[in-house]
Amino acid sequence: MDIEEGGRTVSVPEARDGASEGTGGGVFFNPTQELNRDVTVAVLRAYRDREPRAASYLDAMAASGVRGVRAAAEGYDVTCADVDPDAVDLAAENLAANNLDGEAVHRDVNALLYERVFDVVDLDPYGTPIPFADAAFANARNLVCVTATDTAPLCGAHLNSGIRKYGAVPRNTDYHPEMGLRTLISALVRTAARYDKAARPIVSHVSRHYARTYLELESGARAADDCIDELGYVDNCEDCLWRESTRGLIADPVESCPVCGSDRILTAGPLWLAPVAEADFAREVRGRVTDDMGEAKRARKLLGTVARELDRPTHYDQHRLYKEWGEPAIGMDEFVERLRGAGHEASRAHYRGTAVKSTASISEMRAAVLGGDESAD
Repeated sequence: MDIEEGGRTVSVPEARDGASEGTGGGVFFNPTQELNRDVTVAVLRAYRDREPRAASYLDAMAASGVRGVRAAAEGYDVTCADVDPDAVDLAAENLAANNLDGEAVHRDVNALLYERVFDVVDLDPYGTPIPFADAAFANARNLVCVTATDTAPLCGAHLNSGIRKYGAVPRNTDYHPEMGLRTLISALVRTAARYDKAARPIVSHVSRHYARTYLELESGARAADDCIDELGYVDNCEDCLWRESTRGLIADPVESCPVCGSDRILTAGPLWLAPVAEADFAREVRGRVTDDMGEAKRARKLLGTVARELDRPTHYDQHRLYKEWGEPAIGMDEFVERLRGAGHEASRAHYRGTAVKSTASISEMRAAVLGGDESAD
């Protein structure tokens, strides 16, 4: 069947809802990933101004080729790769039907990347991107775009799987969407560092059941070391929700909570503790979202929140806080304004509608929004 996306008409197999393209038998098209693709196009537009020399783009798991078609329409020199010959044929047909230059190749992307270098490499597999990360970071010049759909291992819900795949200990906490994103970025930063490359996230988001990050590359051992210095651990109390982050690759777990004395402490890491996006670039990307995108409204809202997000390595769930306090929750905007009015930095976070970041401790948040003595909890 034919669908229109981003002002381009492409032929796709029967659409199926799923975590990402590539799952199930045959060529796969996932309509629920349109937001992902819309943001990708906006990033490619903004990145062209940032790095005008970035011209070649690899759609590493092309499937129907819709992502490659949209990148080609932006003027990128596109290569669509897939191990499924039917997907290769369909991607080639969709490029030709839209009068776009580009090629579709029947290749394993890892083999292809060790033969050719691309300015931008886009990894959007079904499940974990880790099997493709080494080849991508070893052979990309400027930008590596990565989707991960295995959120249960990333967030710590499937702990052993997360440890095996990502070389880190993720924990299933109240801020599990952010835990997943920071676990993913940590693994990718460490992979890039093996090739003496720094990989810094310039835009990232968690939407539905996937995490997506765009990592700009800089060559050099010193730059790679600087990125490694941004990794560390987070200790989290399961009882009073206290948490604290510590940079460094050697874990020194806290044995008891310094606030409530509980020994139910979860330690996660190594995680990426630095910003997951550059605020100015996120605003640039938001400005490149156009009305012909099917998810334009959601994309603008998402990117706006990402750009305004406070630089803190975890977020709080407002409903969980009010449950702990035994009080009915107020509106999120009013909640954030009360924190700011009390002199604390605070922002909404894009991970969920009730996610908030703040420099305030939990007792300071309670005092700010409920009034009374900060020591009341």
